[in-house]
This record gives sequence, structure tokens and C-alpha cells, in this order.
Amino acid sequence: MKFPLPLSASFASAVTLALTLFSTPDVRAQQPSGDPRHEAPKTLNGDFPFTPPATRAEWETRATKLRLQTKVALGLYPLPTRMPLNPVIHGRREMDGYTIEKVYFESVPGFYVTGNLYRPIGVNGPLPGVLCPYGHWDNGRFLRMSDGEVKRDLASGAEVDESTARSPLQARCVHLARMGCVVFHYDMIGCADSIQIPHSLVHLFRAQRPDMNAAEGWGFFSPQAESRLQSIMGLQTWDSIRALDFLTSLPEVDSTRIGVTGASGGGTQTFILGAVDPRPAVMFPAVMVSTAMQGGCTCENASLLRIGTGNVELAALFAPKPAGFTTADDWTREFSLKGYPQLQVLYKLTGAPDDRTMLHNRPEFPHNYNLPTRLSMYQWMGKHLKTPRPAPAAESPFTLLAPEELTVWDAAHPAPKADDKDIERRVLALWDRDSAHQIQGNPSLIDDVLPVLLGRTWAEASAGKFSWKPDDDRTEKAGVLRIAGTLTHDTNQETVRCTFFYPPNWNNQVLIRLTEHGPAAESSPEVQKALAAGAAVGIPQLFQSPGLREGEIRRVPQDRDFLGYTDGYNPPPLARRAHDILSVLAWMKQHDRKPTVIDIHADAAFVPETALALTQVPDGLVHEAWLASTTFRFASLTNVFDTRLLPGAVKYGDLPALLRRVQADKVVTDAR
Repeated sequence: MKFPLPLSASFASAVTLALTLFSTPDVRAQQPSGDPRHEAPKTLNGDFPFTPPATRAEWETRATKLRLQTKVALGLYPLPTRMPLNPVIHGRREMDGYTIEKVYFESVPGFYVTGNLYRPIGVNGPLPGVLCPYGHWDNGRFLRMSDGEVKRDLASGAEVDESTARSPLQARCVHLARMGCVVFHYDMIGCADSIQIPHSLVHLFRAQRPDMNAAEGWGFFSPQAESRLQSIMGLQTWDSIRALDFLTSLPEVDSTRIGVTGASGGGTQTFILGAVDPRPAVMFPAVMVSTAMQGGCTCENASLLRIGTGNVELAALFAPKPAGFTTADDWTREFSLKGYPQLQVLYKLTGAPDDRTMLHNRPEFPHNYNLPTRLSMYQWMGKHLKTPRPAPAAESPFTLLAPEELTVWDAAHPAPKADDKDIERRVLALWDRDSAHQIQGNPSLIDDVLPVLLGRTWAEASAGKFSWKPDDDRTEKAGVLRIAGTLTHDTNQETVRCTFFYPPNWNNQVLIRLTEHGPAAESSPEVQKALAAGAAVGIPQLFQSPGLREGEIRRVPQDRDFLGYTDGYNPPPLARRAHDILSVLAWMKQHDRKPTVIDIHADAAFVPETALALTQVPDGLVHEAWLASTTFRFASLTNVFDTRLLPGAVKYGDLPALLRRVQADKVVTDAR
């Protein structure tokens, strides 16, 4: 409903009201020097401090939000349908105190997870189980350290026995099995027996592949995959979830006593699994968690994952369950001073006993999972998993198996096709169809996810105060007052340049005009009609990435065409433009003299970000949203660095799904 000023109200009165509404006293000295969004984008090598909240209730709210963000970013919301694993276990060998077997199963139909299963001899179940992902070791599960590396580690005290020094990975599994654990040591995608999607793509991807960038039959790293939040890290995490399904399906394994431990990239999988799956009871991510480098590989990054957060907080999602950590002379060297103390505070906040966190602080050693670290891990697992046999005070020699003795593939169990683009395409197509089917059956999932894609809720957009700094050069033309200035959110320091036009008979209604023409749109028939009717018109200049060619996103300094290195840490430009729209609306709503009617009209070029923003505004705030007709669809984008690409937009219904959720009393558009 409109509440116009009396017709007798003077132009001076209208201007006074305008300046009251769109001004803040004494703001000139309060203005920031610049918008932080125009600084260099955040990278995986940035600073990621963690500050625990003040109360347990605040943490529970934050943790719920962060778990959702993690699942969405990894393409695991909704969780893919669990299809039959069809596990094959073969090649059993009896060793000294344990057996070792070869395993493969399907995490996705036709796509195999491979590894070795270690089981203890001479103990009765139920037994604890331990998942062992690994990092970027040469040859993965088949690791054999060189003579020089063995000599170095023996000399430094990192190892004391040649067999364990040759393969700290096998040593870890052997001694956990000797403690009475059932251990599954599984391959990371592209390593050892995992050959269907090659190492060169999974871990060393650099350039876009034209043959894998298509509306149908796309591959990883493409705009089609990013628009559906399909990443190597997401698939690897799904493999870890399915590995846990496999381990807990074994009849002797106690599903309430599950541990997970890995180092480096395996440490990433350890705490990420702990964040998204409630089943692990104890974790031990080695030489990974810190406030510094967050994971350098394409298999450790995904768009949206670490926006507003970092590995310390992601690891904190495991609280109050037991979590042990280690440091080395790498990016974790300062963890004992930065990150770990805050984790301890968080654990205390959740009511966890003091023995639920532990730090094995050994910065004198290089990046590792060496003997001192393994001994610490054995004690940790033994204590919290209540292993049938005690943790060893020292490791004992074992028979080191060669790659040909560990491989799951043989004449009776032939390997699948290596470097198979068809299976890559098929995995992503199945993933896409399954998600679409689930979302169609439960459309409310889209409402859950939109704040994650946007990166901001209305509560966050409207929290705090805004400052309005008008320029000095106000002008009046044909009775219309023109005031330009800068709107600044005092908390996050984000700024929006705006120009407002006020007619002499301003009726306390405002039209927000989102247009490519900027203030020059004053002369357009639509703006002139609004002014003649007594409405003020505001024209914001939405966020733009400076210094780029048309259609490109601002990229972090790196030589790989991987969007996750940028959008994994920084909101996409389209989302930032939506943030500006929310800021303008929040500023108007919180002011003492807020307009009685707010309309928004958007040109076709700004329909996606306008629709995204308006999915979050409160009912009744916007009277009319007029969105120009557009043929744009996120699914049509073919450049992974297009400024309009919004990770996840296609998965959750593309532009039509946004338009159906616009919050306004009246929505006028035929773009649906």
C-alpha cells in the first residue's frame, strides 16, 4: 500500500526527508579507505584464524550452518543414494599377528575404491575399525622410500627399523591390526590401484579440456561440473564415506568404535569425513590442520568450501569427540600457538573432558607420518577405541610387501580401463541425475542451500550499522534533486556506490533500479515515470571485479584452470553483487525513516543476482520486483571463469528455481 505525502508538501520538505533517510550524521570521518573486496583475493596460503564463539549455543548454531556449507560445497547435499558396494575381498595372506587381503568395491556404479584390509589374528569381536586414507606419497599405497630417505630417517630418529622406514603407511596399518583393529587402507583417487581417473587429472590438473566441456558428457573442473558442485574432493569424500560403509559392514567390526587417521592430504580426508559423517568416534589428522596453508592439491579444494572458515574450524566440527593432531616443520609449525589453543577452548565450551584433544608437537621433523607420530597415534587410538591389545611402546619389524603383492588387480580380478574419460563422464552424469531426482522429490532442499550459494543470510546482511557518505556535488535539474554517495557496512566495510533522485513531491516510495546504464538511466522513460509519480529512484553500482576482461572472474595467482582455488575462498562475483543489493535493502529497512514502499526493477543483465538476493529478504520488504525477460541460464555458461558462474546454481534448479523463490509482494517477470 502507498502512503504519499500530502500534495501540499513542499520540495524543501521532501528534500529534508530525503536527507534524513539517506544520510548519517558525522559519517565523513568514519569512512573506510576502501572495500576489502577489491584487495587481492584470499588464497589457500592465507591466514585462517579460528575464534571460538562465546557460548555453546552459538557454536551449535554455527556448527549446523558450517556442516551444511561443507556438504553443499562437496556436492553431498543431498547425500548421493547409496548403491550396492558389490565388494570383492580376495588374496588373503596370514602374516605375523594379522592377515592382509585385497579389496575393491563400487562407490558409484562402475567406479572402484581399492585398498588392503588388515585384520588381527587371535582376538574376538566386536573389534574397533580404523580407516586409513593417505596423502600425496609417491605411488600412494605402494610407497617404498628410497635408500637415501631411509638412511636420513634412521639417522634423525624419525624411524628405527628399516622395514617401517621403507613404508610408514604399511607400518601404520600393521601395528593397528596387531593392537586388535580391523584396518582398511584405501587409495586416494588416481593413486596406486585407483586408475580409472588418472593421477595427472586428479592431482596435477592445469588446463581446461575442450572435449570435457559440453552440455552433455562433461568432466571434472569444467563449468558444467562447477555449476553442479562436482569436484574431485567431493568424489574423494564420497569414497571415504563408502569406505566407512564397507568397514562397518564387516561382521566383526563394532560400528561405534571407528577411528580415522591420515597425514597431509590423508589428514584432510580425516577431518572432512569427521565433519560430514557422524560415525567416526575418534580421529587423528596428522600434519595438516593449521591456520596457514589449507591444502594445496586440487583434491583438497572445492568451490564454496572455505569461504568464511578454515581447516581449524572444520576440524572443530568433530567436537566433543576425541581428536589428536600433530605438527612438523611445515605449515603446521605454529599450530601449537595459533589454532590449537582455540580448539581446546572450543572443546571445553562443548563440555568435553580435557583428554579429548591432544597435540603431538614435533616441529623438528619435516612433513611426515614418522615413528614418533605413529606411536602417539597408537596411544590415542588405543585409549579411545579401547583396543583389545595395548598400544605398543615401540614398533616391531614386519614383512614389507611389494606393490605386486598388494595390488588388487590380477588375472582373476582384471583391472578396469585406465584413464577412462567415459567413466569420468558417467560418474558425473549419475551424480547429477541422482541429485536432480532427490531435489525434485524434496524441493525444500533448495531453500536450505540458497544461503550457502549466496554466502549470506538476511540476518547477516542486516546485522550492524551502515554509513552513508554523500558526495559534495549535489545537483538539481528540472526540480529533481540528484545525490550520489557511498554506502558502507560498518562491520564488513563493504561499500556500494549509489545515486538517488528525489522529485519535489516525494511520496516516501523508492524504486531501486538495477541497470547497466548507471546514473545515466535517469533519462529513461521508466525512471522519469517513477519520478513523475512521486517516487524516489536509487541506482546502485553493483560490485565489479576490477581490471578484468569482460566475462572473467578475478583469479588467485596460480597456473591452473581450477575455479576451486578462487571460489573455494572468495564469494563469486555474482554473489557479491547480490550482497550489494541486500546491503541497500537492509540499510533502508533499518533506518528510522525507512520508505513505506520499495520496488526493485532489474535489467536482464542483473536478473540472476537480483533473484538470488531476493530469495533471502523478509516477506513484505519489497513491494514489487520487476525482472526483465532473459534467456540466460547458468547451464549455458562455457567459461569456468565467467563472472556470472555461480557454483551449484544448476544443481539447485538454475535461474527458474531462484525466480520461484523471490520474496516480494508482486513479482513481474516472464523469465521463469
